[in-house]
Amino acid sequence: MTNITDDESPEPIIVASCKQTRFHISDTDKSTEVIDISGLSLGIAPSGAAGKAKKGKGKAAAGQEKELLVNAELRLKSGIHYALLGRNGSGKSTILRALADRIIPGLPPSLRVAILQQTSTDAENPTPAKDGPSTSAPENTTVLQHVIEGDRSRTALIQDLQALAGTEADREDIIAQVRRYRQMRFNRLNRELLEVQNNAYRRSGARGSQARKDLIAFEKEIAEATEKLEEEITDPDSPTIQDEFLTASSLLVDLEAELETMPLPALETRARTILTALGFTEATLAKPIPTLSGGWRMRAALARALLQKADLLILDEPTNFLDLRAIIWLQSHLLALRDSDAGTTVLLVSHDREFVDTVAEEVILVKEQGLEYFRGNLSAYEEDFRSRVLNLTRMQEAQGKETARLEKSIRETIKVGKKTGDDNKLRMAKSRQKRLEDGAGMQVNEKGQRFKLSDRMGWFDSKHAAIEIPKDEQGVAISLPPAADLRFPGPLISLEDVSYRYAPTSPLVLQDITLSIHFGDRIGIVGLNGGGKTTLLNLLTESLRPNRGVVTRHPRLKLGYYSQHAVEDLQVLGRADPGLTALKLLAADSAGALAEQEMRGLLGSFGLQGRTASDVPLAKLSGGQLVRLALVRILWSRPNLLILDEVTTHLDYRTVLALGEALIDFNGAVVLVTHDRYLVRRVVEGEVFTDDGDEEGGRGEEEEDTRRRVVYSLSGGKMKVLEKGMEGFVRVMEKRVAKMGI
Repeated sequence: MTNITDDESPEPIIVASCKQTRFHISDTDKSTEVIDISGLSLGIAPSGAAGKAKKGKGKAAAGQEKELLVNAELRLKSGIHYALLGRNGSGKSTILRALADRIIPGLPPSLRVAILQQTSTDAENPTPAKDGPSTSAPENTTVLQHVIEGDRSRTALIQDLQALAGTEADREDIIAQVRRYRQMRFNRLNRELLEVQNNAYRRSGARGSQARKDLIAFEKEIAEATEKLEEEITDPDSPTIQDEFLTASSLLVDLEAELETMPLPALETRARTILTALGFTEATLAKPIPTLSGGWRMRAALARALLQKADLLILDEPTNFLDLRAIIWLQSHLLALRDSDAGTTVLLVSHDREFVDTVAEEVILVKEQGLEYFRGNLSAYEEDFRSRVLNLTRMQEAQGKETARLEKSIRETIKVGKKTGDDNKLRMAKSRQKRLEDGAGMQVNEKGQRFKLSDRMGWFDSKHAAIEIPKDEQGVAISLPPAADLRFPGPLISLEDVSYRYAPTSPLVLQDITLSIHFGDRIGIVGLNGGGKTTLLNLLTESLRPNRGVVTRHPRLKLGYYSQHAVEDLQVLGRADPGLTALKLLAADSAGALAEQEMRGLLGSFGLQGRTASDVPLAKLSGGQLVRLALVRILWSRPNLLILDEVTTHLDYRTVLALGEALIDFNGAVVLVTHDRYLVRRVVEGEVFTDDGDEEGGRGEEEEDTRRRVVYSLSGGKMKVLEKGMEGFVRVMEKRVAKMGI
């Protein structure tokens, strides 16, 4: 059993265990090409439970543990790109962190892991992974330095070299060189200590016994190194000192030679290339990391992860905070990595359906506390799932009809046989009964071959396995309340030749913008980061007033605005008032306009039912739950215009699908600002997707769709209609990425 925090830590901990045998004592030579771990159990436990588990009170700890995986199989092949899918709260981020922190027993010790971790939103993922790129950095560390330092092997090499090198003048000073060597060796041992301690804590049985012996030996080695460090060197000519001096000189030459194979200019060029592709400018590269916003820090963390040479690259929502050009570049980068000889395994979590479809070769589904595998991308998985459900449903219905027919025939035959004393009839009924039993259930095994008795080992009530129709774990069902009616027609908001600049001497952020939004319209606004989208939304919501032009509003306008910072705002409220719940917050917002039953019904329609709404503090809600709560806060008043700015961040892909369908049925107007290609196509352009995942040419629902649907591009402060819609904008971004040549 493994945990990752100290007993004194107030944060929850990750607990992991898996099947081990006495033959798994040593894994130092274990290959990193395949990760194959059987019987994996993973959970979240309060920090106090770890101490109880260590002291042998495992049952007390298990009673408090939230189980995420039970007896699962974890299989990752070298060079394959996997998409990890599952509902919000199913444990995806925890699985990623457990891999990055090597909490899972049986991982190869030589496995190199690079991770991009989401910012923490709940107890499931309290702190960044220790092996992953952190979004924090020392005060004066620039963006470029922060990314380059993410190459941990090179950073460790430089640390050893700096500790050992000294100056050219004192390299021949035996005493000074031996002291530096002892200091370098002491530093290196302390860097390795944490991994040795984790091995001793996480392993059990024979492996655990050996790991604890290794820890004792390692601690003895550190104690000896400490004594050596504190020892005074009085005789530089002694054989021991001479041997250490020769070892130090030889090691210094080796370190310098190894560093020459990792030239800084090449590494810096590669780092600049990645950062430029993610939207950084030369001016931004020189900025200290602490001065950046959260979105730019996460982009720097993504660049830091991509720069590393890793056997396993873990990406948790990498498209968050990226514009479409950067998303398309990241797709191209990962596809090039897949086609290269690097052999890097990629495990990603993303709500961006098209990104997942393009990048992932195989799907891992977190379902019912287990892991299911599918060879193919997300669309192929969904098509296969629908096909299996259809075939098994038809098989079950056909068997049901045949079973009913045979049972009726058996009853009638037995009745006639007993009445007439006809033994042939009774034998016939018995034969039909056997035929009924043989024909019930699955007629093929898991490989699709003809069923044999050896396929089912053990004791069962029936000869064949029952037909089980797989259940799809649907996302949260979302239902939007209808918009308030307008008593007379007219545009909800109208902008005429609007321009805006933040200071009299600054350039125009928006220039000559004309936009009219009517009841029922579907408006999409796309563009690169920094193009003025947020400024335009601030004008629509009256947070800003234009320097030039006219903004008019319908007298009965009710506006609901979802800001891209809505989750962060709720987290601030949760930290300020630890007892604040979703129900209390909605009661404060509505100020008595809604009864408690109405509030509970509204929260329940967004998947926040029962005790989740009334008892769970905001600080304990997941990112997806906070998004849904933010939507409830703007929808309770029944707005007739919804303005949604990057609403898909923190949602899983199934909830994105559910939100899209709810927005389609919404009778009011929707202004959607997003980089999610699927959502724009579905909600704004009204594309209908067939059962096999392909797009239909038609738009709208089955009935005639009279809504106005427009996609605008905002760039350089100017807005224009995209005649070819989202697909045309994607093609333009793909051409720009191709021209970048990176």
